[in-house]
Amino acid sequence: MAKSKSTYFCQNCGNQSSKWLGKCPACGEWNTFVEEVVSSGKQESKPYLKSVKKVVPQPISDISFEKESRIDTCMTEMNRVLGGGMVAGSIILIGGEPGIGKSTLLLQMALNIKKARVLYVSGEESARQLKMRADRIGIGNKDCIILNETNTGEIFRHIGDLEPDILVIDSIQTLHTDYLESTAGSISQIRETASEFQKFAKTTNIPVVLIGHITKDGNIAGPKILEHMVDTVLNFEGDRHYGFRILRSVKNRFGSTSELGIFEMNSGGLREVKNPSEILLSQRDESVSGVAIAAMIEGQRPMLIEVQALVGTAAYGTPQRSATGFDTRRMNMLLAVLEKRSSYKVSTKDIFLNIAGGIRVDDPAIDLAVIASIVSSAEDVSIGNNICFAAEVGLSGEIRTVSRTESRILEAEKLGFEKIIVSKYSMKGIIKENYKIEICPVADIHQMIAELF
Repeated sequence: MAKSKSTYFCQNCGNQSSKWLGKCPACGEWNTFVEEVVSSGKQESKPYLKSVKKVVPQPISDISFEKESRIDTCMTEMNRVLGGGMVAGSIILIGGEPGIGKSTLLLQMALNIKKARVLYVSGEESARQLKMRADRIGIGNKDCIILNETNTGEIFRHIGDLEPDILVIDSIQTLHTDYLESTAGSISQIRETASEFQKFAKTTNIPVVLIGHITKDGNIAGPKILEHMVDTVLNFEGDRHYGFRILRSVKNRFGSTSELGIFEMNSGGLREVKNPSEILLSQRDESVSGVAIAAMIEGQRPMLIEVQALVGTAAYGTPQRSATGFDTRRMNMLLAVLEKRSSYKVSTKDIFLNIAGGIRVDDPAIDLAVIASIVSSAEDVSIGNNICFAAEVGLSGEIRTVSRTESRILEAEKLGFEKIIVSKYSMKGIIKENYKIEICPVADIHQMIAELF
């Protein structure tokens, strides 16, 4: 039997030490070392690594490049976020809050895939619970195989017998390996089990999807090295009290990291939202003040979102500044520009900003819509429902151009908007007569305010 010893691990980065340290020398965090019992005995070779070919060094000019083969997940939004599908031999990590729908998403994906055998390994739910969920989703697939197991040795033994095309692990925090004596979910177990599946994916060319728990800070539980080991990190976000879920790419070695997919949770599982602009825009009969529509780009997808602002008299000495779904520091910068470059005095006002739909926006093209919504609320004058904005605001009050202006114009035109306000510096190569929508170029916020109000 292998000897046991205590080793200290940093909960933040996974750094190992023979004694407890107050400050981690690797990442600099304080009070992150925890004691774990590990095995110091000699480990046997993994069964799936016995037939690995010997690797030899070779010049980069002699390496042949072939386009990576991708597996269709049969879910358009999932394919979009992954960059066109699941790459063979890749390892994908999906994180999200408890109850947000991670297991439902992957079970629905496993049931949708028809031309590949999927092994769904669950360490959290029984086979009966998964069967109930599959019946609720309403999809039957004989190629989706359920396995309730947490020991990696047993999992690899079943993999050798079943020979699946895709492996799903729910979740990495529930697994444990016999090579370590620490409990499941500990840093050493997470790192070792993730390493085993990484080697398995790379040597067998079978894609592996891992579900990861998150901490109260919103980070994936376990050492940070877990996110470095995988090829793709996806975050499944949303409010459990609302139906919409957002699958966002944080890291992707085979695609863009700015893509997102939108789903709607209902009694029959997750429904893909093909046109997110329709759910991000409120359907109102009458115009109200403080609301402006912005044309944004997320990855390769143009979307129209609703920006809401509320400006009121400060009840206390210090005005309140609050933004939901938008960077508060950028909002403060835009307020300073508005006050400096125009006659609006907002330094003594309470200002609240909200991006409708629960989505978080980083595209600077919504700057003009933020300014317009604040001015609309301050003047209590509504902006027409048929007007949208797409431009960045500079510190001198100028309206700056943004990328892919034509895509934004076409999206606004497709959704029935009659007017879009853009920067005059983005009109190069754009012929107004080719569009049914009215294109209004402006140079600064003075011109934009005069055009609206």
